Amino acid sequence: MTHPLLDLPPLTAERFASIERGVARLLGTRQDVVITQGEALLPLEGCIRSGARPGSVALNVVTGPYGTTFGNWLRDAGADVVDLAVPFDTAVSGEQVARALAERPEIDFVSLVHAEAATGNTNPVAEIGEAVRAHGALFMLDAVASVGAEPLLPDEWGVDLCVIGAQKAMGGPAGVSAVSVSERAWARFAENPAAPRRSYLSLLDWKERWIDGGRKTLLHAPAQLEMLALEACLDRIGEEGLAEVLERHAAAARATRAGAAALGIAPWVADAAEAAPVATTLRVADASLVVAKALSARPSAPLAAGGGALAREMVRVNHYGPAASPEAVEDALRALAAALTADPEPAVAAASASAAWS
Repeated sequence: MTHPLLDLPPLTAERFASIERGVARLLGTRQDVVITQGEALLPLEGCIRSGARPGSVALNVVTGPYGTTFGNWLRDAGADVVDLAVPFDTAVSGEQVARALAERPEIDFVSLVHAEAATGNTNPVAEIGEAVRAHGALFMLDAVASVGAEPLLPDEWGVDLCVIGAQKAMGGPAGVSAVSVSERAWARFAENPAAPRRSYLSLLDWKERWIDGGRKTLLHAPAQLEMLALEACLDRIGEEGLAEVLERHAAAARATRAGAAALGIAPWVADAAEAAPVATTLRVADASLVVAKALSARPSAPLAAGGGALAREMVRVNHYGPAASPEAVEDALRALAAALTADPEPAVAAASASAAWS
C-alpha cells in the first residue's frame, strides 16, 4: 500500500537546484545559496567555524540568547571575541556597532541576529551593515526569524552570510535551512585551514562538489519531505505575494500590542520600532503561571512563556506564519484575558481597530 509521505521518488539534482533558486528569489540575492539539511543552527555553526579561526577578532552582537551561542562557537573556533551586549528589551544601533569596530580595528568578523523571536526585538541591519561594510569585516546575519516577517535585503545591506530557516514566518518545518554566501565569504572559508571539510558542517563541500560542479551531483540523498515543504513554502509566499506576507506579520504585531495595552499589559520591547513582527513579547508577572492558565482556557492560543529566567516575567505571542492572522491574535488575547480574569472585548476591539487587516 503506497503512502504519500513515505513512498516518494528521489529528489533530483535539478529539483534541488530549482528550490535553491527559489530561496535566492525570496532573498533577492545574486549570491550563491546553499540549502542545508537540518535546522538553522547547522548553517549558523558552519558559517562561524568556516569564517573564524585562531587570529580572528570577532564582534558578536548580543541582543538575545542566540548571540550568546554565537559567542561560544566563535571562541571554540579560536577567535578573540568582542561581545557587544545590549538589554534584551531593546535593539543595538548602527552607531554602537561603528563605535565598537573603531575601538578594535582588527575585527574581521561580525555576527548579528536580525530578529530575536525569543525576546521580540529586531535590529536595524541596514545601518549596521553600512558600518560593517565601511570597516571591511565579514558580516554574518541570522535571519531565521525575520525572513518572511520583515524586509530582508542581504545584498543591499552588505551581508556576506545570510542564514534563514523555514519554521517561523515562512510557515514550514524546522528541519531545513539555507544560507546565501558572498564571494568574500567563500574566499575567507577557502583560506581557513580549520574550516570544516568533508563534514556535515562544511559549506565548502557544497561549493566545491555541488556549485563548482555545475549543480549536477548532490553530496548526499536530500531530506525529501523537508525539501518539498520548503518548496511549498516558497510557492505559498509567491502566491500570496511577499509584500502581503510582510504586511500580514506587521498587522499581527500592531494588533497584538494594541490588544495587550487594552488589557493593561506592557510590551517587553517598549519601542515599537524595535519590536519584531514575528512575535510580540509582553511583560507579565508570574508569566509561566499566566501562560498555563491562558492555555488551559484556550489551548490553541499561540502563547509561550519566555525561556530560562525570562519565564518569570515574559509572555510571547507567536504570530508568525499561518498564525499571523486576526483569528490567531484574537485567540491569544482572549486567552490572556481569561488568565487575568479580564473582559476580552476591549482588547479584541483595540486589536481589530489597530491592525487594518487586508
